[in-house]
Amino acid sequence: MTRFTGKSVLVTGGGSGLGRAIALAFAAEGAYVAVAGRGEGPLKETVQLIEERGGTAFAVTADVTRVDEIEAAVRAVVDRFGSLDVAVNNAGVLRAGSPLADLSEEDWRTQLDINVTGMFLALRAEIGQMRGQGSGGAIVNVASNIGPHRRIPGAAAYAATKAAVWALTHGAALDHIGDGVRINAVSPGASDAPMSLLPGESEAERAERMKGGNPLGRVASGDEVAAAVLYLASDAAGSVVGTDLVVDGGDAA
Repeated sequence: MTRFTGKSVLVTGGGSGLGRAIALAFAAEGAYVAVAGRGEGPLKETVQLIEERGGTAFAVTADVTRVDEIEAAVRAVVDRFGSLDVAVNNAGVLRAGSPLADLSEEDWRTQLDINVTGMFLALRAEIGQMRGQGSGGAIVNVASNIGPHRRIPGAAAYAATKAAVWALTHGAALDHIGDGVRINAVSPGASDAPMSLLPGESEAERAERMKGGNPLGRVASGDEVAAAVLYLASDAAGSVVGTDLVVDGGDAA
């Protein structure tokens, strides 16, 4: 498929896990891809994987909690490709395992800064570019089934931040559809990414645990989550505004 041929795409948190899977999926459908994140090495690995498959990509080191860096990342995409057609806000962090009363202030602030403030800063920079370029654009925020759709013990703070992403997505979608910027979210459950592994757990052990962990009996693959993201970013979803597509094997059903 070539739904995104000639389109420019920015993926935050693109150095590993779901961000890498999403970047690879866009490149496979013809997009010019920029991957952003804090770690230069993993970002370059994503770019190399894309280029080995015949795609076009580049890496930009950026911390989404720093307004100057995320704005510079957006400018870099426009300088390289001429526009910003699609943005996927995937950067996020999980600090779980402790009851709320035992959560450190540092872990609370880290999740709030990256998952919420970082999302806001990225959205503001991306929308600012898209609404001024004439062609508009599409934005997909990566939320979570934890928070908006279900809760688990030991993850109250993370759930609060992802519920905030849900609210930001809906609010921004209404604010800016008139500007030609279409905004939606994907809410994965447990997926084939490091974040779904328990401390010290192997992928094989996770697979065994997940047999009874959700109705589907397994984690979602990176490709399955990426497929949901690409749908929402595509012209086929042209009338889909402010929705949250849950990809969690039935956990929140």
